[in-house]
Amino acid sequence: MEKFQQFLERVLGPVMSVLGSNRYLLAVRDGVVGALPLIIVGSFFMILANPPLPSDWGVYQWLVENAAVILLPYRMTMYIMALYAVFGMGHSLARSFDLDALQGGVLSAMAFLLTINPVNIPAEAAEVAGASGFVLPMASLGSGGLFVGIVVTFFSVNVYRFTQHSKFKITMPDQVPPAVTKSFEALTPTLIVMLVIGAITYWIGFDWNGTITAIISPLVVATDSIPGVLVITFLYGFFWFFGIHGASIVGSVARPLWLTLLEANATAAAAGVPGTELPAIAAEPFFQWFVFIGGAGCTIGLGIMLVTVCKSKYAKDLGRIAFLPCIFNINEPLIFGTPIMLNLTLAIPFVLTPMILGVFAYIVTSLGLVNRVIVSAPWTLPGPIGAFLATGGDWRGAVLCIVCILIALVIYYPFVKIWDKQYLAQESEDSAAVEAA
Repeated sequence: MEKFQQFLERVLGPVMSVLGSNRYLLAVRDGVVGALPLIIVGSFFMILANPPLPSDWGVYQWLVENAAVILLPYRMTMYIMALYAVFGMGHSLARSFDLDALQGGVLSAMAFLLTINPVNIPAEAAEVAGASGFVLPMASLGSGGLFVGIVVTFFSVNVYRFTQHSKFKITMPDQVPPAVTKSFEALTPTLIVMLVIGAITYWIGFDWNGTITAIISPLVVATDSIPGVLVITFLYGFFWFFGIHGASIVGSVARPLWLTLLEANATAAAAGVPGTELPAIAAEPFFQWFVFIGGAGCTIGLGIMLVTVCKSKYAKDLGRIAFLPCIFNINEPLIFGTPIMLNLTLAIPFVLTPMILGVFAYIVTSLGLVNRVIVSAPWTLPGPIGAFLATGGDWRGAVLCIVCILIALVIYYPFVKIWDKQYLAQESEDSAAVEAA
């Protein structure tokens, strides 16, 4: 077993480390995570517009009658999330190249908007549509445009990088304030990006959204399936086994797909589709509240085991310290305290538990026994509360979360007992050595 662990560390460890520090993956992660506050807060207006209250209550009727106005904050935040995320990605990627981060974000946002072809609403249709002239289709600014944003962000920042390093830029005297100097230095890459992206969109007539959507559609479909759930949950645990934050790698790739699924559900819910008939199952809140409860590996099960069945002093002490954070989905004390890394005894249930829970929760949800997720609830909420909110106020979501925790306890139990027994034996040996001395 030790030789196998050494082999994994020697052969796969360096590869995992390279992936974990990739600047492009980190930029995507930073951009999407930066938009998460808007996504979380905006999505709660979905619950207000579709309240989990008896239909004969006056407050319920008032909320439903005013749903269109209540949903406006959602439409200006989560519904156009790609615009915010692109700015964050450009900011992060430019900073990683030691460029001006603000200019990188602005340049990326401009390039993204240039991929959208405004729609001209004739004057005669203005009264019906409520607007006239050129308008931007908001759907292109949402999760459907996120992958377009990723592509043009990488292009824009690299053009900015090229102009800076090749001195192909406007240079100002030293007496000019730095902020003004940076603005003038960004003129050349702005012109290049504007001409290139604008020409592709408006003169060639390239449909960025349609083309990239066609390319990624198989990925979206694959993500929202049992095999997709299994791959994602396995990779989360696999990276953690090497001490690399699984969410940093897998989440960077999967989160744009998850957001596409979540927005599809939110849009359908806003149109009045019942919670059990929404189009997607495996959006990010599905993993958050039914798979990775307590954090990656569903470590809420491990935390409960430490404080209830373990007998070694180390396990009990660790449980007292790490259990409370684990309730709020902060599991780093458990992961590094046990540790999970290169520890096959605990790594097996750490990887296996989310895979089993993912399949179980997917089947339960697909059967219509629980509403599909529509809200990205704050990740620090205790599991059942977060599941209740994420499913639009469905009490069955909280029940499913509790059942998943019980399943996790059953899976973790035999492995935790083996691990605890090893510490008990070690502590007995240490105690005997002290007494002999």
